[in-house]
Amino acid sequence: MNLLRIYIKVFIAINLTILSDDVTAQAQEVSDKKATNETIQLYRSLKLKLQNKFLFGHQDDLAYGVNWRYQEGRSDVKEVVGDYPALYGWELSGIELDKQMNIDSVPFSKIKQFIQEGYQRGGVITISWHANSPLGENKTAWDTTKGTVTSILPGGVNHELYKSWLNKVADFFQSLRGTEGEAIPVLFRPFHELTGSWFWWGKNECNAEEYKALWRFTFRYMTEEKKLHNLIWVYNTSDNFLSKQEFLERYPGDDVVDVLSFDAYQYGNPKESGGFVKKVNGLMKIVCETATEKNKVAALAETGYEAIPQKNWWTEVLLKAIGNNNVSYVMAWRNHGFHAGMNKMHYYAPFKGQVSSPNFFIFYKSSKTIFESDARALKLYSVFSNL
Repeated sequence: MNLLRIYIKVFIAINLTILSDDVTAQAQEVSDKKATNETIQLYRSLKLKLQNKFLFGHQDDLAYGVNWRYQEGRSDVKEVVGDYPALYGWELSGIELDKQMNIDSVPFSKIKQFIQEGYQRGGVITISWHANSPLGENKTAWDTTKGTVTSILPGGVNHELYKSWLNKVADFFQSLRGTEGEAIPVLFRPFHELTGSWFWWGKNECNAEEYKALWRFTFRYMTEEKKLHNLIWVYNTSDNFLSKQEFLERYPGDDVVDVLSFDAYQYGNPKESGGFVKKVNGLMKIVCETATEKNKVAALAETGYEAIPQKNWWTEVLLKAIGNNNVSYVMAWRNHGFHAGMNKMHYYAPFKGQVSSPNFFIFYKSSKTIFESDARALKLYSVFSNL
């Protein structure tokens, strides 16, 4: 019996050593070589556990929906399908200016609360940052003055200002903690839709080398100077590329990127959905093949059809657009409700009674989609989760 106990102890010790070595090896998959265990395991799960399935996400899901705001436990998605999204999107614009609320009027204190709630239920967090232009407080992310990026690179007139902004963003990320004090992993997608020309970091506003330098400085500063090791870095273009070469024109390097993604929205007549399906499917194929070649993760970082006028859009358009591509997550944009500035409804996920709600439930039941209850069962942050 004693020999048996010794054998068992030795067996356990050997397997724990193998497991520890495996975790170390997996850490090399993440661009940040000092990434936390939870961050490593989330990235590993996105790569290995979601074959032919994807996490469904929704921007600002817990904060507000159509005709409601800040009501505990509410979610337009949950009220349609009985389950929360698996992925929650949030925005940090304004934090660099010491504002209490972001550009969507959500207090940063509430964003932190919602992030912690979603994470504790097993959900995944992604954060964008529509950073204001450093050329003046009244200039937004949509300012297109050329030379802005150059001004914040090392040696630029606004470099110290930019570092002070990164300090504030880093403080927020460092404050995101789980119940055991662990840092909550975040899919961070700065300087998104970089191939467009509507932000100060856009294609016509800076050249490829300047964009790469901006990304690489930001990565180094956040990981080395601020010692943030809970970020998974998301390279996120718009949908105006036609080839792998165009998609990667501003790519800053395999050593500083973890996720390859793009944004794509449908516009216009619902009867013309075939064009959206064909376009997104083709772009997704490019991104997924590139991600496989580079041992990265692929995603559709933002998508949707404003007010979803097509009742079968979820299964007949979005699912077909994704097709058989191995994408890890897909996020619909926010449910702002009535948009006074545009005199129309501005939402991208259905709410109870909305015309696409029945089809969204079919989408929810699809073998390809993962919502929060499924994500929780997969234990995306645990090394002991089933593969």
